[in-house]
Amino acid sequence: MESIRGKRLVIFGCGYVGTAVAREAQAKGIRVEALTRNPDRAAALVELGAAAVVADLATDTWHQRIAPGAEFVLNCVSSGGGGTAEYRRSYVGGMQSILGWAGRSAEGTFVYTSSTSVYPQTGGMVVDETAPTEGAGANGRILLEAEALLQKAGPACGRWFILRLAGIYGPGRHHLLDQILGGAAEMAGSGEQRLNLAHRDDIVAAIWAAFMSPAAGGNRIFNVADDAAATKSKVVEWLAAQVGRPPPRFSGGPASTRRGFAEPPDRLISNARIKVELGWRPEYPSFREGYRQILSGLAS
Repeated sequence: MESIRGKRLVIFGCGYVGTAVAREAQAKGIRVEALTRNPDRAAALVELGAAAVVADLATDTWHQRIAPGAEFVLNCVSSGGGGTAEYRRSYVGGMQSILGWAGRSAEGTFVYTSSTSVYPQTGGMVVDETAPTEGAGANGRILLEAEALLQKAGPACGRWFILRLAGIYGPGRHHLLDQILGGAAEMAGSGEQRLNLAHRDDIVAAIWAAFMSPAAGGNRIFNVADDAAATKSKVVEWLAAQVGRPPPRFSGGPASTRRGFAEPPDRLISNARIKVELGWRPEYPSFREGYRQILSGLAS
């Protein structure tokens, strides 16, 4: 990694995934600058050795505080809660602001973490990057709008990669396990929809695979998911057995989501393209390996 020592990485929306990327970048000798809305997160980033800016990404107030022209740029912003308007502000407004900043000087490699929620397919379908996105939900349409802004940005933002992430889990982010440990007796939904998951560390590895790919590559969309989507009931039963708790029953009603209640899609997200083109392989190919790592961390 000597060839990248001293180069710059700018991370926008530096939260759960971004902080893990920042930590790895520091270990590689890369200079890290990060933007976050959270002052506590900024303080933690400074402790890692990064330069941190606290600001609202969707504004231009930070443009003069972070110099353009970085070799690596990562936009891994999240919505930060709120309704559709806040979702649009974070993703579309944030992307518009970044591209306005980047237009001052050509960037190197730009990676944007989107979501597999842009796909409307269900009914057990296998979904790859060629699957149509017409019919995506409201939040999916917003993400597609942000993706389109990057795709149409031209050479000012350098080459780009869009990583559509499956459900993120990992150390400190394990909602299903928390419910079981908390003694939940019931979960909403049928439990028969397959969960497409991606461990945080595998997402970080996918981001680096994009950054470090040959210069001739780029301007591509990749799904990032593990190899073995499993039904929610199977995941819950396995987790309950690992911690010696009775598995919660499923109510059969709409399942809870981050924004209310809805019937989640049942599909299989294909990760074949990123494996072939970037050589990425998940360290945690199924929920079992990923949750074993989490459980080991909780026990230590």
